Amino acid sequence: MRGPALPLARRAGAALAPGWAGRDPGQLEKKTRGKLQKQICQVVLDHFEQQYTAELGDAWSGVRDVLTSPWCWQHALLLNRFSQSPGLESILAEQGYRPAFPAALPYLPAAFRCYTRTAPGRFPAQKHRPGRLKEYYLLNAASLLPVLALEVQDGEDVLDLCAAPGGKSVAILQCACPGRFHCNEYDDLRSRWLEQTIESFIPDPLINLIRVSKLDGRQIGDLQPEFYDKVLVDAPCSNDRSWLFSADPQQAVLRLLQRKELSSLQLQLLGSAVKALRPGGSLVYSTCTLSKAENSDVIDLILNSCRNVMPVDISGMARGVSQQFSFLSGTQQHELLVLPEKGRAWGPMYVAKLKKVSST
Repeated sequence: MRGPALPLARRAGAALAPGWAGRDPGQLEKKTRGKLQKQICQVVLDHFEQQYTAELGDAWSGVRDVLTSPWCWQHALLLNRFSQSPGLESILAEQGYRPAFPAALPYLPAAFRCYTRTAPGRFPAQKHRPGRLKEYYLLNAASLLPVLALEVQDGEDVLDLCAAPGGKSVAILQCACPGRFHCNEYDDLRSRWLEQTIESFIPDPLINLIRVSKLDGRQIGDLQPEFYDKVLVDAPCSNDRSWLFSADPQQAVLRLLQRKELSSLQLQLLGSAVKALRPGGSLVYSTCTLSKAENSDVIDLILNSCRNVMPVDISGMARGVSQQFSFLSGTQQHELLVLPEKGRAWGPMYVAKLKKVSST
C-alpha cells in the first residue's frame, strides 16, 4: 500500500551557509560553559544517579560527567552525496576532522561519508532554504550505528517507523536506493520537521520512492503485513541528554512519571515492526537512553513473545568501531550500548538487531 509521494521541489547545488568556512566550532564552549550548566535539572539528575548507578556501576560516573558538561560534547558531519561541495572535505581536514568509520566494517557503502574530530564543538549548521539541498547533516555519530546495522541494499523496501527528525532516514539514503521507502512519524509537529529534513537533503528523482505518513506506528504492522525487507524502530524514549536540561522542573517530574509507560509503547512498536517484516527481513531497534527497561528488557520481551524472531549478531560492527566509540561491557551479541566518555562523547545509543525467520 503506497501513499502519495511528498510534493517537494528542489534545486540541487545549494550554496554553503555564509561564513561557515571561517568560523571556529570551538566557540561552542565559550557560549555554553556555565550557561547550560545552570540549567541542569536536579530532579532528573537525582533520578539518573539512583537508576544508573545501579545499572551501570562504575561506568556511570564518567558518563554523568559527559552528559552534564555540554561544552565537551562532539558533533559529527554526515556528508550529503546528493549535494557535494568540492572544498568541504579539505576544510574539515584543516579543522581536525577525520573519517569516522573504518573500511573494515561489515557494511559501509562507499557513498557513506561521516567526519568527526576528538575536539569538542559544533561545525556551523546550514539553514533550511526551500529549493536548495544541504551539503551535510550535523548529528551525534552514534546515531548512525543503527543505520549501519540495518544494512540496507539497493531495491529493498524499507520502513523507518519513528522517523522524525529525519537524520536516520537521510543516512539510509546515503547508503542505498530503496525500492520503496516509507518514513513514518505520528506526531504532527515532528512530521513537518521530518518533511523539511527530507526536502533539505534528498533530490527530486528519489522523492517518488519516499512515502511520508503520520500513522500510529503500532498499527502499521496490521495495515501493511509482511511488506518490508528492513524496518528501523528508532523508538520514542527518555532522551537522557535533553532531559537533564529540562528547564521546567514540573515538566521534568511529569516526564519521569511517564517514563514507566515508555517500555510498553516500545514493545508495541516492535511488535508492529515484526508484523510489517517479510520472512527473512531484519529490523533494528534503537534508543538514545541508557535505561535498561527501555533497551535490553524490551528486546528480551519481544524475543520471548515472538517465536518467529531471532537475534542477529552485530558484534563485528561493534569491534570495527571500538576505537571511535565506548561500549558497555557484558551486552549480548545482538546488542550494544554506546557510553559517552570525554574525547568520545558519543551516545547514549542503544542498538539491537533482529531477524524474522517465518510468518508465524
